[in-house]
Amino acid sequence: MKVPRNLIVVGDRVLIVPDEDTRTNSGLYLPQGVHESDGVRAGRVIATGPGVPLPSLHEPDDEPWKEAQRQDRYLPMQVKVGDYALFFKKAAVEVRYDAANYLVVPQSAILIIVREEAGPPPVV
Repeated sequence: MKVPRNLIVVGDRVLIVPDEDTRTNSGLYLPQGVHESDGVRAGRVIATGPGVPLPSLHEPDDEPWKEAQRQDRYLPMQVKVGDYALFFKKAAVEVRYDAANYLVVPQSAILIIVREEAGPPPVV
């Protein structure tokens, strides 16, 4: 799924398309709401923010008339676009945009990610 152009994820947040249908081990599809007591949800990451903002390392100059050169710095995200994430349900905020449902989740609420690496498997 593609991210709508107008949606920009900020900070250490992640935009996730939730799994809507749940399937039992025997192959039956259960309607949404059956697993309301579960504390964990899952979905596919479609966008991430830049990360946690870090303070500037800029030292004050002796020349106050100079324009300060401030560079934005961020602690990078561990989660990447395309990852499959399991996260705490209570930490997610549901957003509806252009008739589609999304979840905004802080990176700290993500428990596990499943990443399909591109390339050949490692040789043992």
